[in-house]
Amino acid sequence: MTKTYGEGDAFPDFTMETPDGGTLTKADLAGKKAVLFFYPKDNTPGCTTEAKDFSALKPEFDKAGAALLGVSKDSAKKHQNFIAKHDLTVALATDAAEGGLSDMLGVWGEKQMYGKTFMGMIRSTYLLDEKGRILRVWPKVKVKGHAEEVLAAVRAA
Repeated sequence: MTKTYGEGDAFPDFTMETPDGGTLTKADLAGKKAVLFFYPKDNTPGCTTEAKDFSALKPEFDKAGAALLGVSKDSAKKHQNFIAKHDLTVALATDAAEGGLSDMLGVWGEKQMYGKTFMGMIRSTYLLDEKGRILRVWPKVKVKGHAEEVLAAVRAA
C-alpha cells in the first residue's frame, strides 16, 4: 500500500540516477527549497512544454533559492537526448527502479487514454522546504501556466 504524502509530511528518502551517470539523493537537496516535477515521458508534447517552461524560469527559481528537478522513468541516456534536443537547463533524474520514489508517492499509477488502461506517471509537482518537508503538492497537473504557478508558490513560501 502506498502512503499518501501531503503538506507538512517529510518527503521520503530517495536515490535516483542523473543523466551524467551520477546519483542524486534527498540529502543533496537539503538547505534550499526544492521543486520536484514528475512527468510521463521525455520528448512528448506536454512533457517537452513543461520542461521548457521550467527551464525558462530556472533563473527565477535560482533567485528564489529553489532547486528544480524533473523526474520520469526514462533512462539517463534518454534524458541526455531530451536535454540536448531542447536546450533544457532544468536538472532531470531517472526514477526507473521498481518501488522507487514515484511508486512511494503514488504518482506512478493507472492511467487511461483512448479507452485503454495502462501504468504511467501521473503528472504531479512537489514543493519542499529547506528541511525536506512538503510545503505544497500539485496532483494531476495541467501544463499550461504550471511553472509560473509553482514559481509564485516558491516566492510566497
